[in-house]
Amino acid sequence: MSELPNYAQDVVAYVKARVPLLYLVSWEEERILRAVEQAAIELRQRCYVWRVTEGLRNVALPGEAPDKRAREPAAVLTRIRREEASALYVLLDFHAHLEQPLLRRQLRDLAQDLVTSNKTVLILAPRLVLPVELEKQVRVIDVQLPTHGELDAHLDQIRRKAPGRVRLDGAEREELVRSAQGMTLMELEQTLALAMVKDGTIGPGALPLVLREKEQIVRKSTALECVHWEAGFEQVGGLDLLKEFLERRKDAFSEEARRFGLPAPRGLCLIGVQGCGKSLSAKSVARFYRLPLLRFDVGRVFAGIVGRSEENVRNALALAESIAPCVLWIDELEKSLSGSASSSVSDAGTTARVISTITTWLQERTEQGVYVVATANDISRLPPELLRKGRFDEIFYVDLPALSEREDILAIHLRKRAREPERFDLGAVATAARGFSGAELEEVVLAALYEAFAARRELETVDLLKAVGQTVPLSTTMAETVRGLRSWATNRARRASSVASEVT
Repeated sequence: MSELPNYAQDVVAYVKARVPLLYLVSWEEERILRAVEQAAIELRQRCYVWRVTEGLRNVALPGEAPDKRAREPAAVLTRIRREEASALYVLLDFHAHLEQPLLRRQLRDLAQDLVTSNKTVLILAPRLVLPVELEKQVRVIDVQLPTHGELDAHLDQIRRKAPGRVRLDGAEREELVRSAQGMTLMELEQTLALAMVKDGTIGPGALPLVLREKEQIVRKSTALECVHWEAGFEQVGGLDLLKEFLERRKDAFSEEARRFGLPAPRGLCLIGVQGCGKSLSAKSVARFYRLPLLRFDVGRVFAGIVGRSEENVRNALALAESIAPCVLWIDELEKSLSGSASSSVSDAGTTARVISTITTWLQERTEQGVYVVATANDISRLPPELLRKGRFDEIFYVDLPALSEREDILAIHLRKRAREPERFDLGAVATAARGFSGAELEEVVLAALYEAFAARRELETVDLLKAVGQTVPLSTTMAETVRGLRSWATNRARRASSVASEVT
């Protein structure tokens, strides 16, 4: 049994324990069927596979025509109940039929009979659809995506099928296999076939294709999206303490760190005033570590069917784990997870269960390399359990920029627009812009450029000062909120900047 993958070992154990119904959750039919067939050989039992398109087939006799009399779902359950031989019966996509009350009753009756027999029914489907009537009789096996070892072994199979076409040295092969984590075996095979079409061989040029395919995997996800980072911390003004914190942990994902006894870093929670660079910092973290950046839109996981929202969350987090190492960015967390106290009334407790799923994963995840960066503006709407120690490595408070930081931010935005900061009196502009956020300072530069362009002349300091005078910053319109956030952060969060803002 040791040669079988973990999920197949679970199948063998459950069969020996006389568990009547097993539910395997996976997209990969071919890979799972091979493993189940191996498990049946070890158990010395027959293995049958049912498809609604062709009926019931004995996998040991591939040339034999399938039994078309058992094509209908009710017919195959009747056939299994009457059979006397020891066997595993794999039902593909049977979840699509479980909404029928008659089939649910029939499957419950069958499960009672199977307990005293040597027959086991395995439902193989890409998602879990389990009626409440069957919950106590079914054991669910979540089949993980292929492991590093399985991907490496599959690459060996491809090399044997196409001798001389795989041209990778040891380091290149290791990088390719590591990059392919998160893909199914078929996705890997198709990507490598594309590499052979383009280059004639599977060489170093296959790696960009693998990374592009992984972007396609994320794009198909409901709640995750790939974000391309371009700017790094050189485009972030101020926040010197945050940058120093990350610099000290720049080698945290290395094998050297693991050997030293350090766990993989968990991530950061950035809390602060809106427009002060939290989202930009999240993108910069991904570039700093040179990792893929996945944005997790928690709001998109909510579905009308009871239980589907939690399933969507689990699928999104499992996908992030499979693609690791990566940065998982959860932006404006409080907007998606607010109102948990009243969720039992407003949405049948769905929000509370989603929060529980996320917080449990943040605390107990064992996968190495998913670095979470969560941002929030309104701490009062954030579930308190998310801020408990252990969820993140550190919680940083991002305040309004101080005078010197405002000068840096203005200089960054002027350079982005092909202007030399030395030509302007940025000290005067930064002084006038007391209480402005980074986003508001960017708007000041843009407004000044529009003013200069309308007059068909070059940008001047007076344009910047005029734009400052015409802007009412958020720290003025929402002064009470800003003071409350700063008061909360005084003893509860680590400052992201060593220079204090002048706004009180």
